[in-house]
Amino acid sequence: MSNPRMNSSAPAWYREPWPWLLMLGPALVIIAGVVTAYLAVVSNDGLVEDDYYKQGLTVNQRTVRDQRAAELGIEAELVMGGEGDRLRALLRAKEGGRLPETLNLGIAHPTRAGFDQKVTLRSEGGGVYAGGVLPFRGRWHITLEDDRQEWRLMGAWVTEQQPVFRLTTSAVAAAQGNSDRR
Repeated sequence: MSNPRMNSSAPAWYREPWPWLLMLGPALVIIAGVVTAYLAVVSNDGLVEDDYYKQGLTVNQRTVRDQRAAELGIEAELVMGGEGDRLRALLRAKEGGRLPETLNLGIAHPTRAGFDQKVTLRSEGGGVYAGGVLPFRGRWHITLEDDRQEWRLMGAWVTEQQPVFRLTTSAVAAAQGNSDRR
């Protein structure tokens, strides 16, 4: 009686598709692991702050500035113009409130600090401010403050969904609630 395994007419194991198909899964996992390790070593983690302790100490100062904006009744509307390289702000305050000559605008990307911008908006009169920016699209954290840094407004702007972005003290409270959850 002859053994079927000893039959020389059966193809070698490496000529069958099943062993290769079974080895494909582990091979793909190894390749994905090498690519992930490479990306982890090469890319910069923009979410980690180097001076987190100092930032924690300034929380009370930030809260005071947010409350000051609420006391003054300050609101702003931001509009992108041109090819996305101009930004105008319309600033309103309670009756009798002094409007500054310049505003400091911070545009921060949620994950990539290399795309952040600091822009000075100059008064054109009547509460209208303008300045040049590098075009930006997507979701951005916006900070608007006066030149003396007495008050500030903050919010998250998704440029495709909001052609006109309104910063109010309620947006400040929402931004604080989001930052408290982090």
